[in-house]
Amino acid sequence: MTVKKVGIVIKEDVEAERKADELKHWLRSKNIDVVIKENLPPRRRILDRDKSFAPPDLFCVFVLGGDGTFLSAVRWIGDQNIPILGVKFGEVGFLAETVEDNLFSAAESVLNNQFLTESRMRLLVKVTRKEKEIVCETVLNDIVINKGVLARLAHIETYIDDHYLTTFSADGLIVATPTGSTAYSLAAGGPVIHPAVPGILITPICPFTLTNRPLIIPDSASIKIKLEKKSSDIMLTFDGQAGLEINEKHTIIIRKGPYPINMITLPGQDYFDVLKAKLRWSGGRV
Repeated sequence: MTVKKVGIVIKEDVEAERKADELKHWLRSKNIDVVIKENLPPRRRILDRDKSFAPPDLFCVFVLGGDGTFLSAVRWIGDQNIPILGVKFGEVGFLAETVEDNLFSAAESVLNNQFLTESRMRLLVKVTRKEKEIVCETVLNDIVINKGVLARLAHIETYIDDHYLTTFSADGLIVATPTGSTAYSLAAGGPVIHPAVPGILITPICPFTLTNRPLIIPDSASIKIKLEKKSSDIMLTFDGQAGLEINEKHTIIIRKGPYPINMITLPGQDYFDVLKAKLRWSGGRV
């Protein structure tokens, strides 16, 4: 298959921008069209976010940045079946497949079709208010319900397949994919779940009741979340990229999304080696 057009999403960083310029000229020397997408900062309001999408004829997308840039690129791809490759230009991150020094060798492998793709589940998140849908989003990592700095504990009614589970009294609640299990959920005490495990993770943030523990449910389940009455200063965030203020009048429905993201994997890379290095197990280095 002849590669005709690729996308590049760039972190707002001098070194990443310099490398992106080198990559752009290298690709164009091979008669490949390049679409550049600058990574925009996260928006507080979901309705203010950039609604542009990647051209459908892209062969792949290269992401030069950290996990935040990668998540932004995933939103740019949307529901399209465009493979994505992360190249790390940032702090500790789990989504990049390779590092800056290996950029051109990795790009050469991709152009020569010497790669595989790994399907990663996304969550479809719908928010309704008075039974009217106001937001419909997909996330690769997680949605997070967070209380404000001065707010009291959030009281979060949670249902699984319309069966009442519990009301979490906590600083917040995370609903994550296996990919997102190594993000905020991990910091909140949740387990690491291999991306191939078909589950959805529910992790309370600093729960008032210590018996409220992280829970893994089947990816076939539907989760419904509502806040108890008189809730204020509560924010729902989508992959840390955009947010929506919510109260007791909102209902959040979360289920497995129909369109996974296809992450490019290169020969010689192993998930557990990356995990050990990032978490510094057995002397691993980032």
